[in-house]
Amino acid sequence: MTWVMVIALIAAAFLIAAVALKAPRKGWEAIGAALMLGAVGFALQARPNQPGAPKQAEASAQVSGASLVEARKQLDARGGQPASSWTVIADGLARNGRFGDAAGVMLGAVEKDPKNADAWLALANDLVAHADGTLTPAAQYAYARAAQADPLHPGPDFFLGLALATNGKLAEGRAKWADLLARSPKDAAWRADLELRLNRLDAFIASQQAQAQGR
Repeated sequence: MTWVMVIALIAAAFLIAAVALKAPRKGWEAIGAALMLGAVGFALQARPNQPGAPKQAEASAQVSGASLVEARKQLDARGGQPASSWTVIADGLARNGRFGDAAGVMLGAVEKDPKNADAWLALANDLVAHADGTLTPAAQYAYARAAQADPLHPGPDFFLGLALATNGKLAEGRAKWADLLARSPKDAAWRADLELRLNRLDAFIASQQAQAQGR
């Protein structure tokens, strides 16, 4: 009975994505692959007879994925336009910590529309998250394509600066944020948060320099 329910859920999820969300036919293969990966994971790890006991790591991944998606939406440069079906599916996967699957879906989005800055940005964030925070060459390329597609979009420089700082390149990350702040409108919704983050980064850099001088 458990497998009957799993198969039914997979079929329902695919129908929702393909019909209700009107995912482009070109992306059906990626959606199907993501669902099948989930089924394989269930087959390898599931223990239906065991009582439920969610792990803290799994909860943390979901919170992290949800936070990443919400942060990107706050920097959305499209003026509140509805998200594409690709992004809806990928964000759902990312919220559950399935960043690799989310990146696979967004690859279909950028192949269909290479000039979509938000799609490139979502892909870049998913690639960084999938690599446990590491700024890979593929993610750097995706950030560059996002900035190229929309030079006024604050997202690429914000998240690239964050990734650089997280990977120990504090000066490079600070330069990205400082440049973004300098060209951000005074009434920009993200300006106050960016200023706060930049001040905190400056304080951290100063403390690191002080520790190095004290040795």
